[in-house]
Amino acid sequence: MSDRGGRAPDRTESPESSGETADSLAPTPSVSVDGDGPSTGRLVVVCGLPGVGKTTVAERVAAHVDGRIRRTDVIRKELFDDPEYTEAETEAVYAELLDRAREDVNDGDAVVLDATFADARFRADARETAAAAAAEFDLVEVACDEAVVERRIERRDGISDADFEIHLRFKELFDEVATDHVVVDNSGTEAETFAQVDDAFGGGEAAEDQPTDGGDRSAPVTDAE
Repeated sequence: MSDRGGRAPDRTESPESSGETADSLAPTPSVSVDGDGPSTGRLVVVCGLPGVGKTTVAERVAAHVDGRIRRTDVIRKELFDDPEYTEAETEAVYAELLDRAREDVNDGDAVVLDATFADARFRADARETAAAAAAEFDLVEVACDEAVVERRIERRDGISDADFEIHLRFKELFDEVATDHVVVDNSGTEAETFAQVDDAFGGGEAAEDQPTDGGDRSAPVTDAE
């Protein structure tokens, strides 16, 4: 059921981190684009296990980069009325996700991809998409304490089909992030999580505009809107 077929739904949140940069909060080096004329688009991938809080992080990142959010959960349900999470289905979902991202960055826009990206192959595809069309690329992995994940999964937004059992299954199958990336630990308060994102993406007005008390905040445009 999922990223590799037999896995689980795409939208989750995750604690796995890369060996060499697991504790790093420094921004991922931007990918320069070779070609005719400079691109101004930016592609950000927010990946992780189900339930770790990827969407929370993706929204904060999107506020910093003035970008839209594209989610595999939304795309999957657009493409399939009754998702079965087969390998072929997941391939189609990620292909569509990256096609839309490519269009965004080709237009000079910023886009934040909110998806599990448990298979390293899909992360590599996103990096290649950025290298071909974007001026900048960032990879963010969201981590979270397992007990916190279990509690938060009970309060999901209804778009994702992932439950805690799926989180545990993904934990066994998630490919380690072996390239340079930002790690955001979402185990604490929303304010603490936002502070990490703000530090990695430069702080500024986006941070000030987003309240950290859990109240209403202006959300970036997403596929669901």
